[in-house]
Amino acid sequence: MESGPAIFAGTVFALFGAGLLLWTGTRVAHRAPVAHGVHPTAAATLATLAGSGALALAVWCFTRL
Repeated sequence: MESGPAIFAGTVFALFGAGLLLWTGTRVAHRAPVAHGVHPTAAATLATLAGSGALALAVWCFTRL
């Protein structure tokens, strides 16, 4: 596998995952809604799972180098 696309994809996943986890944590800390019209616990849980999944994909991409 070429290293260029793996580095790019890993960086994108890492930035998205870290940004999503940081944003979710900030919204939860301020008791602001994570998603409008959704139960707060469900929205925070789903956003945390998505952010963690993106970070896991980043790690997987970086191990393919």
